[in-house]
Amino acid sequence: MSGEPAADRLGLHGWELSADIVSRARAGDPEAFRAIFQRYSRPILAFVFHLLGDKSRAEELTQEAFFRAFRGIGRFQESARLSTWLFGIARNVAWEAIRGRRRSLREVVLDDSISHTLHDDRAGPGESFLTAELQRAIRRSLQGLSDDQRIVFVLKMLYRMRYRQISQITGSSIGKLKTDLLRARQQMRKKLQPYLAGRVSEMRGDL
Repeated sequence: MSGEPAADRLGLHGWELSADIVSRARAGDPEAFRAIFQRYSRPILAFVFHLLGDKSRAEELTQEAFFRAFRGIGRFQESARLSTWLFGIARNVAWEAIRGRRRSLREVVLDDSISHTLHDDRAGPGESFLTAELQRAIRRSLQGLSDDQRIVFVLKMLYRMRYRQISQITGSSIGKLKTDLLRARQQMRKKLQPYLAGRVSEMRGDL
């Protein structure tokens, strides 16, 4: 993995749009909302994918999230952060899908052919450590977390959000978020350690 922050690889560097674009979108300008969609669709898709582990479903729910955002943009308070508002909508859409999935007793099957945002396409030959196999292990480990643990892990570790912003998205207290993140990191470390240890041994053997 490169030294570039995960948030940058997800397209989040300097992610807040200008106030003018937001104002135009609130006034009903479709081109302004198109700019919002283009700016946030990739990180929102990645966020929903990490919560569900199903790419095709994540694409559908991302469209639903932006449809709701389009309908509700006129009520958006410009004093708030647009990214927080959009991630909150996406979180609600994903949670509804997860609850519906549980009610119908369907299991999500991870598509092992998916190579998504945890992979940096710009990584050089010396950065091939993050293999497709490791990506699959990470996705399986994420799905093994509780809902609360998974969302704080994704937003904090992959999107580098501050606890205050995550709290606004999830409605959880900062204290609870810190506890959930600690437990999530412990579980992820435990689940991935055997694989990571093996990869390190392989790399040392090649030296």
